Amino acid sequence: MSYLNILIVEDEAMARRSLANALTGLYPEVKIAGETGSVTETLEWLRNPDNRADIIFMDVELSDGNCFEIFRQSDVKAQVIMTTAYDSYAVKAFEVESIDYLLKPISTADLRRAVERCMGRIASGKGRAEDGRQDGEGRRRRFKERFLVKINDTIVPIRTDDIAFFFSEDKSTFIVTSGGKKYVADFSLDVSMEWLDPETFFRISRNCIISMSAISSIAKIGSRLKIESSPRTSFDMIVSRARTDDFLQWLEGR
Repeated sequence: MSYLNILIVEDEAMARRSLANALTGLYPEVKIAGETGSVTETLEWLRNPDNRADIIFMDVELSDGNCFEIFRQSDVKAQVIMTTAYDSYAVKAFEVESIDYLLKPISTADLRRAVERCMGRIASGKGRAEDGRQDGEGRRRRFKERFLVKINDTIVPIRTDDIAFFFSEDKSTFIVTSGGKKYVADFSLDVSMEWLDPETFFRISRNCIISMSAISSIAKIGSRLKIESSPRTSFDMIVSRARTDDFLQWLEGR
């Protein structure tokens, strides 16, 4: 059997044991490769060439500091799932490209979802920062897996693959999800395009970027194209004349 090696970084022994038991109970292919309780101990474990972790469950608050120091001092290759009793570290967790952010006590459903997302990425050969394509000089571009939006004092992560389109209106930028939820973003459409995979998203006009998955049908209106999207929009989604040929080639995958 090919085991999935997991490192548990947690400064409370009881919490480590509880998480280890939950993981091995859910997944026979899981092997607890190591357990550490501090920044120093974790760095030593990661720097040992005999140790290997596919997934790291990492508590934020450790006995000698917080886990973000680990990322500053080491190139963490494994998939990382953050665990904490507090929700105030969400932004930092996503900044270091953790796959998930689980609040304690961790439910079985949340644990299963996080592990299976990691398994899917491992099976597809993706590292923590390997979602991207090469630029013109052969370097790998990185695209955002999620966008963070603020709602009052709350920060909401929105997965990029759940975004139907972006649009601007009255000097504001909005994100609309495939489920029809609308969020105000604090960045422009120009900035958004730098973070998006051009094989998945296309800027059809100065005011709109659409995901290919959100396109239901296309109607020709004179020399322009009108898109029917899912979810529907409160405005006409028109492809600008200058972008029509490129848009059609994008749809065909050319």
